[in-house]
Amino acid sequence: MTEQNTVNTQTAKAVPTLPDAQTVTAVTHWTDRLFSFRVTRPASMRFRSGEFVMIGLMGDPHPETGKVKPLLRAYSIASPAWDDELEFYSIKVQDGPLTSKLQHIKVGDEIILRPKPVGTLVHDALLPGKRIWFFSTGTGFAPFASLLREPETYENYDEVIVTHTCRDVAELEYSRKLIEDLKADEMMQELIGTENLAKIRYYPTTTREQSPKMGRITTLLEDGTVFADLGIEGINVETDRAMVCGSMGLNTDIKRILEGFGLVEGANSDPQHYVVEKAFVG
Repeated sequence: MTEQNTVNTQTAKAVPTLPDAQTVTAVTHWTDRLFSFRVTRPASMRFRSGEFVMIGLMGDPHPETGKVKPLLRAYSIASPAWDDELEFYSIKVQDGPLTSKLQHIKVGDEIILRPKPVGTLVHDALLPGKRIWFFSTGTGFAPFASLLREPETYENYDEVIVTHTCRDVAELEYSRKLIEDLKADEMMQELIGTENLAKIRYYPTTTREQSPKMGRITTLLEDGTVFADLGIEGINVETDRAMVCGSMGLNTDIKRILEGFGLVEGANSDPQHYVVEKAFVG
């Protein structure tokens, strides 16, 4: 069950009081652990789909000095580069310095947003290929929510395979709904093309709650289940490219698996066969 609030930013803009303040325009609570929200976008801000920025709130006053410092964390931008607003997807950590506060934001509230995007999950960091893999766990799906709505993704690749692994079925709802809505949305069909949206192959798995496909994506890659399910012979260095965003465990294991197929890790300054988002937390 989701709860969503929206606001017309033309009529309900708050006066910025925080440094680099942006106004919350929508909040959706997906589960008791996951939520997404949208905020206004600085007019001068430019970014590449897949990048992240630092966002946050002001912390509590220091007990002795009374000084207040900002609490900032790296968050992948879930909206595409062409969107008028910025979207983020977050976990809720009850004792987390930032998310314990951030999870309570409402439409009209303000957050701090440092408008200096960076990151490795961008098309520029990959050599040309025919098939792109998006590997994610939990809220690591966020940058792929951006890239799936980016026309360049479909211009660059003939096939887009999206894997998303979570503990429970409800935690897959954000990615499931986004892809379902993406394929059904008339504006996106016109922007990206129905034939291009048909390139998406969604492969969700759970590790705890029973679902149609159980198991960690790393296990399913190693035993060949993914390839059998998708009718693919395997990962080929000549045609396959990959982006990885998830827990440290996933990142390490996927790196090992991809390199076993001969893929080399790339960067903005050295495009190669796959990239990993090292700043992801959550």
